[in-house]
Amino acid sequence: MKRLGKLWEKVIDFENLYLASRKAQKGKRFRDNVLEFNDNIENSLFELHHELETKTYQPGEYHTFRIYDPKPRLISAAPYRDRIVHHALCNIIIPPIEKSFIFDTYANRIGFGSHKALKRFTKFARSHRYVLQCDIKKYFPSIDHQILKQQIYRKIKCQDTLWLIDAIIDNSNPQEPVNDYFLGDDLLTPLERRKGLPIGNLTSQFFSNFYLNGFDHFIQEKIKCHNYLRYVDDFALFSDDHQFLTDARMKIEEYLTTLRLTIHPVKSQLFETKQGANFLGFRVLPDRIRVRNDNLRRSRRRFRELQYDYRYYQISLEKLIQRVQSWEAHLKHGDTYQLRRKIFDNWKFRRENWNFPKKL
Repeated sequence: MKRLGKLWEKVIDFENLYLASRKAQKGKRFRDNVLEFNDNIENSLFELHHELETKTYQPGEYHTFRIYDPKPRLISAAPYRDRIVHHALCNIIIPPIEKSFIFDTYANRIGFGSHKALKRFTKFARSHRYVLQCDIKKYFPSIDHQILKQQIYRKIKCQDTLWLIDAIIDNSNPQEPVNDYFLGDDLLTPLERRKGLPIGNLTSQFFSNFYLNGFDHFIQEKIKCHNYLRYVDDFALFSDDHQFLTDARMKIEEYLTTLRLTIHPVKSQLFETKQGANFLGFRVLPDRIRVRNDNLRRSRRRFRELQYDYRYYQISLEKLIQRVQSWEAHLKHGDTYQLRRKIFDNWKFRRENWNFPKKL
């Protein structure tokens, strides 16, 4: 693939910025910062265009918060105008770069997603005896800025676009500390190298996928394993040869050190597929696909919250139906007919019978 040039005019083009603003406000258009920006959207976009054109643009501060479901993570929300810039950049750079991706990487790609990944995983699992299933330890906090930039520089030669990418990466806020040591490191190396991308950015989603693009090609072209797929930092190799996967794990661990990454020592395992494998909230067995118990526990908690919100008029009927239908559509990707009937027969949603004063 040739290095990409002449991207900048496309990135900062007013029509691209406007399209980016429409994408960035999706599901958030009634928030105060979005309403303020959109109050005079034409001038707001022209001002943003001028800052980019003159390279006076500076990313703002992140709003951070923690979530604990399904596991503790630090989420970073960029200001709305920065999210517009992220979309404007990704609108232009993703389509040509994505052409270099292997087919079987499914996260954050239009037309792919978790359900297609589950279908592919099931097909591989039911046609092979063994699976080597791995998870990268603290992936987003471990992504090395210098290595990521080097990878990007090999794909893009447009200096103006690289200036913006550098600005976004360099403005990443501190993530969970990761102090792993690799060959050649001294005592201070893990502290001196900048690493970590904010979970929540569109650019972070793309960069995290791109960071392992070379690794995907290594699996397929060097290890020669074509029964392979990846979803963000979860990946799996399938084979009927146990020794082949044992050797593959050693090569994988060695390759990942070049990216300053390590696989999770507990979550990464080699086992027979007939035992069943957990993937993206489901348990894939030889004859059926079940929903994982922890996923069901989370769903029950969310249903209780929806039940409360609907009862006390915190959520509309339309929004309630939308969320319930979304959850049911997710469950349909497993063998869950009886489970769905049990869930939806047992959960009742009623309004509190309040006596509101009559209108005069």
